[in-house]
Amino acid sequence: MSDHTKQGSKDTVKALLVENRVFPPRAEFKGQVDIKDAAIYAEAAKDREAFWAGCAAKLDWFKKWDTVLEWEAPFAKWFVGGKLNASYNCLDRHIKNGLGQKTAIIWEAESEGEQRILSYDDVYTAVNKMANCLKTLGVAKGDRVAIYMPMVPEAAFAMLACARIGAIHNVVFGGFSVDSLRDRINDAQAKLLITADGGFRRGKIVPLKETSDKAVAECPSIEKLLVIQRTKSDVNMKEGRDHWYHDMMEKADEFCEPEPMDAEDILFILYTSGTTGKPKGIIHTTGGYLTQATATTKWVFDLKSEDIFWCTADVGWVTGHSYIVYGPMANAATQVMYEGTPDFPERDRFWKIIEKNKVSIFYTAPTAIRAFMKWGEEWVNKCDVSSLRLLGTVGEPINPEAWIWYHKHIGKEKCPIVDTWWQTETGSILISPLPGVIDTKPGSATKPLPGIEAKILTEEGSEVEKGGGYLSITSPWPSMLRGIWGDEQRYKDTYWSKWEGKSYFPGDGAKKDPDGYFWLLGRVDDVMNVAGHNIGTMEVESALVDHPTVAESAVVGISDELKGQAIAAFVILKEGNEPGKEEEDTLKQHVANKIGAIARPKKIIFTAELPKTRSGKIMRRLLRDIAEGRALGDVTTLADASIVESLKTKYSEEG
Repeated sequence: MSDHTKQGSKDTVKALLVENRVFPPRAEFKGQVDIKDAAIYAEAAKDREAFWAGCAAKLDWFKKWDTVLEWEAPFAKWFVGGKLNASYNCLDRHIKNGLGQKTAIIWEAESEGEQRILSYDDVYTAVNKMANCLKTLGVAKGDRVAIYMPMVPEAAFAMLACARIGAIHNVVFGGFSVDSLRDRINDAQAKLLITADGGFRRGKIVPLKETSDKAVAECPSIEKLLVIQRTKSDVNMKEGRDHWYHDMMEKADEFCEPEPMDAEDILFILYTSGTTGKPKGIIHTTGGYLTQATATTKWVFDLKSEDIFWCTADVGWVTGHSYIVYGPMANAATQVMYEGTPDFPERDRFWKIIEKNKVSIFYTAPTAIRAFMKWGEEWVNKCDVSSLRLLGTVGEPINPEAWIWYHKHIGKEKCPIVDTWWQTETGSILISPLPGVIDTKPGSATKPLPGIEAKILTEEGSEVEKGGGYLSITSPWPSMLRGIWGDEQRYKDTYWSKWEGKSYFPGDGAKKDPDGYFWLLGRVDDVMNVAGHNIGTMEVESALVDHPTVAESAVVGISDELKGQAIAAFVILKEGNEPGKEEEDTLKQHVANKIGAIARPKKIIFTAELPKTRSGKIMRRLLRDIAEGRALGDVTTLADASIVESLKTKYSEEG
């Protein structure tokens, strides 16, 4: 793209931002949406329990609940006494309704030309057989099953097979390291690990089985491995422990009775970073989670039977759980599932997939959108993306410039954009426009969905009507987390202690504008949001200090044009070790090995000392100021204020 064209594109973005700050739903879109009337908000607010009960009634229950909600803050129980099965709701009921031949999953491999199209009948058969494989391997209701997989349909089968027999799945992102996989398996005490020989990423094989072998060597709870063959690479198979998926599936029965699960039985554990080094095992139960994931998929994306839905997330994150597996499949959606990255083999890969499969709903992350902007709209313009009718964003607040670019170049100024706020802990979307009802504003997630009560509070707990403060969810919702696996006190301390247990604190700052729109401002604790994924500062600091040359470290999140936030690490080396480019590269790789590539620091600054209070606490606020090049804040509580100036000088010299 020429400099002149780039400047013209920037000028267009600026003009749109200034002239059209509010984007009402287009008349032709508003005319065909399922939810046209804003009265749904008042209806939900009038009786939240009745509203959510109405949503739950759209699922198939083996036994209806006795009580909609039992609330003893901070513990909620939804649809108490009810019994259902998530796998049944995602598969069996659709087949009974004559939808067995409907396409469920269009799977696109990383390499162009390799595709699998699976009907609901196909998925049903695979899930039933896989559930029987799990039973053969000794898995029973309540057992934990770890899943460490590439983005292949079998990852979804594995989750639904666990749900079918009442096992609790614990999906671990396929990019995580040996240590991260080991720690999550051990914390959950998983009995079985489902993995693959490997996966493909940018044409190279990711050795998942090799990583799994190293991890389970230190996981005494693991009894068996079930291994899917994806790359057909040579892997070590330990006799008696490891079993090939394809061999077991050949012998498995084609029907497995779905286990009736209590609404409050655990469906899955999913780990997310915390402010301490140990990840938190977030617990989600069956009835409430499935109710809200199903409802929000329908409302937020205006999902219709003829839509081709594509959420670009990985099943290793909560977005993949709620908006690839459970939400879309409970709605009998047809969806695309893609194995690879947006820039392999070329930067038009996403747009080719949209053109080929006539994708109508596209849900991706601001990080990806900023990458698309950087690459230029010519990659989009090579393809026909006119099938798109609705766009979504997830993972972090989207900056207005990226919103406008998405609207103009991907949506062709005709697709509404649903900017969604939620997190692993909330289970499903809580703040987002209803696309046929709410005017949108670039950069704002707009308003809480029907049935959600959100406020912005001060430190003391007073409501902020206009201006900034802390985001708070002030009443329970069905898909809320039920706790942290094995650590009830940490659940209370992390999420409910800020306002004495009266409101849920998600850890995000927010502001409200005069129209009552919510603008999310990012994390206010020591958790960084890197490319839409939460990473704890302590987790990275622990990884750095694990290296034999490092004496101490402090990690902060810094602004990054592409990822939103990147990681900057300030490191004190042990005596006798020399700072330099080689040591920096070694430490970056060490963090990637310990946690995963997502946690690799962008910048490492070597220092002799760190700014600390007189009580010894590291002043990360000042480190952020230094890393961002801002004017320094209050330094009166520092033990030695001169450290900050020397660090600032050093950072600016090396930056």
